[in-house]
Amino acid sequence: MCRARHGAPDSHWAEGHESFPLGPSLLFCPGDRPDRFAKAADRADAVILDLEDAVAPEDKPAARDAVAAHELDPARTIIRVNAPGGPDFDADLRALSVRRPRWVMLPKAATLSEVDRLVGALPGVQVVALCETARGILAAPALAAHPDVAALMWGGEDLIASLGGTSSRHADGSYRDVVRHARSSVLLAARACGRSAIDAIHTDLADQAAWRIEAEDAAASGFTATACIHPAQAAAIRAAYAPSPEQAAWARGVLEAAERHGTGVFEHDGRMVDAPILRHARLQAARATADQTAPTHDA
Repeated sequence: MCRARHGAPDSHWAEGHESFPLGPSLLFCPGDRPDRFAKAADRADAVILDLEDAVAPEDKPAARDAVAAHELDPARTIIRVNAPGGPDFDADLRALSVRRPRWVMLPKAATLSEVDRLVGALPGVQVVALCETARGILAAPALAAHPDVAALMWGGEDLIASLGGTSSRHADGSYRDVVRHARSSVLLAARACGRSAIDAIHTDLADQAAWRIEAEDAAASGFTATACIHPAQAAAIRAAYAPSPEQAAWARGVLEAAERHGTGVFEHDGRMVDAPILRHARLQAARATADQTAPTHDA
């Protein structure tokens, strides 16, 4: 059963239509590159300071010190700690205990006890549970139900590695069936509990068309954000999540028609409009408004 997060009513979160406060584009930045922190934060809606995969083992102490001392806006900063079960995880928690970050990403998330341990060390933190192993994908519903988990993210490459495979994608760039299943499973688990759902990074930096197509699919499917590893990807993601002028106009027209017709089913521009279509229109209108009021980030 999904539990309310930070005191929010279950009925509110069960709707699954809350806006993600960090915005749609989340840009990873290596924790041992403090010279890039501000630039990364400027290029995306939020930055993920990475203490895990982006940092070599010998550089982790320096990265930990740099991340603990960062001067970015805490409301727009996620810190990815190292995976539970090793000394780096404990060292991360000790280093962050003074700063008390608002957002922490838990990699290789698989059990509720791991979330409890993180929250115990950093009270009040909002956890992004990264489901990127076979155990983590299967645990996604339980993780989403945890009251301190604000969002789920998934990862394809670590998942395939945990399965003993060698590649998450086919030669044409499309996901393998097991990866598509994992992506859908995490999305369903997150949204069933009203948590945000973050789509995985696209590692092919040369295929710009694929970035946009994948982000557009994520937005249309119900993801609330997409992670990325390059500033240009952040701009493409923001554009993909923003409704087109035609979509925004359609949404406004449907909502205006609903005010005239009241509750129930009605016809608008030759199309039947019922409760699900109204929800689609409200979400498109909200995204259009958010895009208009969001600060501009140069690519």
